[in-house]
Amino acid sequence: MSGQTAVPPGLLIAAPRSGSGKTTLTLGLLRAMRQRGLRVFGAKCGPDYIDPAFHAAATGRPGLNLDSWAMAPTLLHALVAATAKDADLILCEGLMGLFDGVPAEPGRSGSSADIAAAFGWPVILILDVSGQSQSAAAIALGCAKLDPRLSVAGVVLNRIGSVRHQMLAMEAIERIGLPVLGALRRAPEITLPERHLGLVQAAETAQLELTLDRLASFIETQIDLDRLLALAAPSQVEFTAAAPAFKPPGQRIAIARDAAFSFLYPHLLQSWRAAGAELMFFSPLADEAPSSDCDFCWLPGGYPELHAGKIASAARFLEGTRHFATRRPVHGECGGYMVLGRGLIDAEGVRHEMLGLLGLATSFEKRRLNLGYRDVELLADTALGPRGAKLRGHEFHYATIAEKGEDEPLAILNDAYGSTPSLTGGVRGQVTGSFFHVIAHAGSGD
Repeated sequence: MSGQTAVPPGLLIAAPRSGSGKTTLTLGLLRAMRQRGLRVFGAKCGPDYIDPAFHAAATGRPGLNLDSWAMAPTLLHALVAATAKDADLILCEGLMGLFDGVPAEPGRSGSSADIAAAFGWPVILILDVSGQSQSAAAIALGCAKLDPRLSVAGVVLNRIGSVRHQMLAMEAIERIGLPVLGALRRAPEITLPERHLGLVQAAETAQLELTLDRLASFIETQIDLDRLLALAAPSQVEFTAAAPAFKPPGQRIAIARDAAFSFLYPHLLQSWRAAGAELMFFSPLADEAPSSDCDFCWLPGGYPELHAGKIASAARFLEGTRHFATRRPVHGECGGYMVLGRGLIDAEGVRHEMLGLLGLATSFEKRRLNLGYRDVELLADTALGPRGAKLRGHEFHYATIAEKGEDEPLAILNDAYGSTPSLTGGVRGQVTGSFFHVIAHAGSGD
């Protein structure tokens, strides 16, 4: 690596646990900073594919995932250097609790703490203080002292019940030397809607711009933004060349993109464009097929289970994709994998016929949560890479496999906990698919 060079200042928004208000605070800050005329850039720790779209809506700039488990350090630094060079401020939203990750070598656990330490970003801690007052200081103190790599620079209180409640918690926290930057009252009128995989997608959220403006106004009145901005520290980025996160699988790539196919990691699209690939988007829900002059088709994850009837009746999409697959490779991730199969059973138990390019049938009637990091090794030469290539990524879905079919498996799958390896996905000719979402080539950027 080359020497460290400072780029725009940054902060990391974190909490001791999920559900504390990180997204509300982050989106409100992003929009408020944009309204102040700052070129603010939003990032997200970990493999979440929904929050970056909200960050993009709040800032007018593409979002970014930063994942210390799936991405090697040089790749992380290259992504921040490339995407934040024109920004005045970087705000990174943490995942889960500040220190939550998986067993791994130091700095590679996937935790928010790893990302804050990697870039020297001070942590703004948001605390849900419902059901407590002075005891919140003990939680704040623990977060501030647990990891010597980190600097917890300030605290925001959330779900304040009264002036007295706020005073008790604030005084206790400030006695341990941490500034309280503000307190958020309960505000159900600006709550973002959710569904089974998290927030309803940004593109589907009604009156999103109005909601973001309301969030910004809410944050402006509750938080000392000038004081918060003063706590940001220069991002310590190693400027170095790094291999692309994931090599483009074709020169002209047809990508399904609509409400049913929306789980696209921004860094993959950016890296494909940077490598010279041309991206051609189409909408299966609008009954569009992949362009015949493309040399690869990518069906991302999303919510096909919510649109199964419409997909099953999209004749041009179905026939066009089947014809495309006779000449060129097609790959499906998670929801895209489900659509590649013979059938999809929705939550009401109704079966909808899908592409039939792979032999499986999936069910959303019989649900089971599958969640976590995945490390896979390809078992065949495919457009994703040669046999033996290793990829890192993530799996998050509730679908089950109702019929396995007889396709050859795509890869050997391992999780982050040393569980017994298993086979995943399917291969039939040039068609491949699995529930696995690719984040990067294993070792990409090392």
